[in-house]
Amino acid sequence: MNNHVHHSAAAGYKTSADTYVRGRPDYPPQVADWLTGTLGLDDDKTVLDLGAGTGKFTGRLVATGAQVIAVEPVPQMLDKLSAAFPDVLAVNGTATDLPLPDASVDVVVCAQAFHWFSSKEALTEIARVLKPGGKLGLVWNLRDTRVGWVPKLDAIVNALEGDTPRFYTGAWRLAFPHKAFGPLEAQHFGHGHTGSPEDVIFNRVRSTSFIAALPQAQRDKVDEQMKALVAAEPDLRDKELITVPYVTSAFVVVKGG
Repeated sequence: MNNHVHHSAAAGYKTSADTYVRGRPDYPPQVADWLTGTLGLDDDKTVLDLGAGTGKFTGRLVATGAQVIAVEPVPQMLDKLSAAFPDVLAVNGTATDLPLPDASVDVVVCAQAFHWFSSKEALTEIARVLKPGGKLGLVWNLRDTRVGWVPKLDAIVNALEGDTPRFYTGAWRLAFPHKAFGPLEAQHFGHGHTGSPEDVIFNRVRSTSFIAALPQAQRDKVDEQMKALVAAEPDLRDKELITVPYVTSAFVVVKGG
């Protein structure tokens, strides 16, 4: 299955699973209402957590009462998820080769993941496992660039992305429209990731796939750039706790809608 996984994800996430857990932000409270209201999740539904990673979003799905199936192609990430959620069925798989029967789930959710496999082929496979009228939910957290120092942090990261798929580029949208699905509908929620600079800035950036895949010398250089940014910004300098602002974008499409 690794042949179907982008090299940045295969290499970076293999070594950064622990950092991913520490550095990634949570999701805002409004996501709970989106899952139950917009996606219709409840204890009568089955949901596929596709590209589930370490399970950062899995707990949100479990909280709806739905039966959760997690699919993730990187073994090191899947191990973290299984340890955190032993009652969730967690299996190896990719978006173009899902280990599920036809029309077997009510909802598919991709959190921080769809940009990795956004293609007509993946949408066709997702539609295969969805029941008629089933829903596909896409969720991303993105740093809010309306706050003055955030674009400077993004510039450090984005300079190294290479050919890595990213949400912010919008390239994932090229998979739509798709004959199996109706139109995309979007909602956006603001929130913040509060914690030590080590976690919410340094570990967050270190957990970025293409950063984690760099040679050690280049990763050290990125750390130095981040240290310089923190030292130069009054809102960050000498702070034990900081809040990184985020916008969560949530999209839904309906099979046959």
